[in-house]
Amino acid sequence: MMEGLHDLAYLFGGAFFANAIPHFVSGMMGRPFQTPFAKPHGVGLSSSTVNVLWGFANVVIAYLLILHVGRFDLRAADQVLAAGLGLLVMGVVSARLFGRFYGGNAPLDR
Repeated sequence: MMEGLHDLAYLFGGAFFANAIPHFVSGMMGRPFQTPFAKPHGVGLSSSTVNVLWGFANVVIAYLLILHVGRFDLRAADQVLAAGLGLLVMGVVSARLFGRFYGGNAPLDR
């Protein structure tokens, strides 16, 4: 039972880590990007500083979920798979969500 809960924590840890990447990178590049704090939520843009802070907060949450719940072992396939699946799912969801704003959902006609 507890291993299943640990894997769930690793899944969400991977998702939070994936979510950290675009926010932190956009912020470091000085670019605004969508955050939950923008108006309207998830659609409006937040400043680069807010994005760096939000990205960092996501890294901290990922760290806590992956390394402080249970005993995460990089050699345990089920644990790595859980974190990797969270990373992959959040990556695909983010690509689809933000692709509608940045044209990434449709290939360019050449």
